[in-house]
Amino acid sequence: MRGEYLSLLVLIVLASSEVLAKNNSSTPKLRRSDFPEDFVFGSATSAYQIEGAAHEDGRRPSIWDTFSEKYPERINDGSNGSVADDSYHLYKEDVALLHQIGFNAYRFSISWSRILPRGNLKGGINQAGIDYYNNLINELLSKGIKPFVTIFHWDTPQSLEDAYGGFLGAKVVNDFRDYADICFKNFGDRVKHWMTLNEPLAVVQQGYVAGGLAPGRCSKFTNPNCTGGDGATEPYIVGHNLILAHGAAVKVYREKYKASQKGQVGIALNAGWYLPYTESAEDRLAVARVMAFTIDYFLEPLVTGKYPVDMVNNVKGGRLPTFTAKQSKMLKGSYDFIGINYYSSAYAKDVPCSNENVTLFSDPCASVTGEREGVPIGPKAASDWILIYPKGIRDLLLYAKYKFKDPVMYITENGRDEFNTGKIFLNDGDRIDYYARHLEMVRDAIS
Repeated sequence: MRGEYLSLLVLIVLASSEVLAKNNSSTPKLRRSDFPEDFVFGSATSAYQIEGAAHEDGRRPSIWDTFSEKYPERINDGSNGSVADDSYHLYKEDVALLHQIGFNAYRFSISWSRILPRGNLKGGINQAGIDYYNNLINELLSKGIKPFVTIFHWDTPQSLEDAYGGFLGAKVVNDFRDYADICFKNFGDRVKHWMTLNEPLAVVQQGYVAGGLAPGRCSKFTNPNCTGGDGATEPYIVGHNLILAHGAAVKVYREKYKASQKGQVGIALNAGWYLPYTESAEDRLAVARVMAFTIDYFLEPLVTGKYPVDMVNNVKGGRLPTFTAKQSKMLKGSYDFIGINYYSSAYAKDVPCSNENVTLFSDPCASVTGEREGVPIGPKAASDWILIYPKGIRDLLLYAKYKFKDPVMYITENGRDEFNTGKIFLNDGDRIDYYARHLEMVRDAIS
């Protein structure tokens, strides 16, 4: 696969109960032949959102089991993943549907606590978990569907959270490395595309600054309902350990498995695209800082072994950890591809730096807004944060291409959600239009 091609588009189809469809005659008409031969179409899921069987066959709780079952008020509809879509039992039917649609690839994640119920080797390996993923992988391959596997999609084992704070503890790096090693050893003869982490930025921002995702930590001034946390320090500690965990996993793969398995290892990063609120130099610099604290945060260390300069300059008081020379060497070049999860774009505006109630959100000295002078950047989906701006995917891909040495890139998530009214309509015009317009922009980026 060549760096100038975006070799995979994985479309994540978000759960929906209704699509308010429009027959839009301006929807672009696209064919597979409009894309390079090595361009792959697929779908994506995550373990906790679809598997169910949360308390079956030796699996122990992750932080998401605890978060959703212990605090149902923190989930919009009070639900949890104990049954979810029951893909643990229905995986053959799911694979048949993927095949019927005509997808070439399926991106799924492995549940850490299904493989290592207590999170580490000392707690034992769960053979039933190994068997499940072997069966899923074999079923995919039997239908000609390539497995793209995410090792960590937010579901830290609760045992590690209890033992040392999960990704707040430095011990997590070695435990994650051991877990990744087990995955490579058991599945790598058939899995040729691995993602170490999914959306580490979302983990950091929503798990440790806003408190909206598990483990739900934040500063009291952000949300008094958070059970604990410090939005000024904890996000950077967690981010640092996530980056080191990625590097340690890639190192294991390259040293032990790459020669025989001949696979590739990357990372899936969530990122929006940002435009300056005005054409002023100040707002343009604000955009650069916001990019530094989002996609560059986790990509720059993998390319150069260092944090972005804007992060180093803006995170005051020694709150940003530093990489040792050995760690920096391990991280530099620790990817075969970069996954991009893109949904939405926004404007960035320069604001004075804050000295009070400091968090990772205030450190860029920029405010982010979805509208300018009352006009949104694009139509809103069911989720308030998804403002539909297809050109953003093109600009983000080109930004990553030119800034970070032309990496092979996969679009590992993209999509929109719909309003749940309890009714089901099969006229899916809005979503078709969303995908067509984003695909058109991807095609434009390739050209």
